[in-house]
Amino acid sequence: MSLIKLTIKGISYSQTQSGAYALVLSEIKGTRTLPIIIGAFEAQSIAIALEKEIRPPRPLTHDLFKTFSDTFLIKVEEVIIHKLVDGVFFSSLVCVREGVKEVIDTRTSDAIAIAIRFNAPIYTYENILDKAGVYLKVEEELALDKNEDFGDYSLELDELTSEKENSFSEVSLKELHNKLNTAVVNENYELAAKIRDEISKRS
Repeated sequence: MSLIKLTIKGISYSQTQSGAYALVLSEIKGTRTLPIIIGAFEAQSIAIALEKEIRPPRPLTHDLFKTFSDTFLIKVEEVIIHKLVDGVFFSSLVCVREGVKEVIDTRTSDAIAIAIRFNAPIYTYENILDKAGVYLKVEEELALDKNEDFGDYSLELDELTSEKENSFSEVSLKELHNKLNTAVVNENYELAAKIRDEISKRS
């Protein structure tokens, strides 16, 4: 079976499962998308990996995995979403060390969070896209905004922060930068992402 390369299209709060998020992958050469339900922690980890301006003061679990792998010269070459059973996706990390290739089973959300950190491509099989893929205009369905920093990436993290925290209209740009630094130091990455979006809007 041929592999189809995917890209991350966006993250949105799940309308079907409380406390969960929908990670949307789309095929690069086509119009099908693959929606995957993930937890809040994994959504946060993926969002932070995509954010270029936010660096956590302490490494998250997936950052630690990247550092560990680099230390021992392990490279993640690609991620393959290889199976779908009862609505659950199964994935593999294809790793190489000293010319020896190993395939490691992993949760799809973890696999994607790791793939971003290694700049590794994400693939799936045609039969999985046929079974679970949907044709839709992701921008309209998830109300995702195009952003210079993200290209096709757009992260809907509004639901992770309170309405009070999101009220930045009367805050100066200098104060926003101070709040961004404070949020990162306090490891409040959801708030930091929101502040960064507000700063980008004013730029």
